[in-house]
Amino acid sequence: MPKTIKNQPKAEPHTQCNQYVLPVRDTLDILRGKWKLPIIGTLMMGNKRFKEMEREIPKITARMLSKELKELEINQLVKRTVYDTIPVSVEYELTPYGASLKEVLIVLGNWGIKHRSRILGKKKEITMPPPTSSKLPPAERPTRSRPQG
Repeated sequence: MPKTIKNQPKAEPHTQCNQYVLPVRDTLDILRGKWKLPIIGTLMMGNKRFKEMEREIPKITARMLSKELKELEINQLVKRTVYDTIPVSVEYELTPYGASLKEVLIVLGNWGIKHRSRILGKKKEITMPPPTSSKLPPAERPTRSRPQG
């Protein structure tokens, strides 16, 4: 039977793994759900009013958009600005902290395109274009095409 030394701290199993997995889990907890990434992606194209986002994100309800925007604001990814106009207008924008997710979204999007091609057996590989500047009017902004399937 091995001898134990008293008062020796017990080694934490998988410390290196936990140091990597826990921040990834934190990130996924903040970005979880069906709508947060599309909302962030839409705001990467520029500041938007609520109704603009509701129109640009297919199938999202006003209630869900409102809920998700509040959570993104709590996590300091989105800033809400209320303008003293009649009627009151509210605009949403990414904070610099929220904009730091740009590279993550591009990498996730490109991985998703490759995965879809791999699973569906597509020969042609498509890459996701980076978000464009918000200086273009919405009608003139390029749209992302998704693989059919």
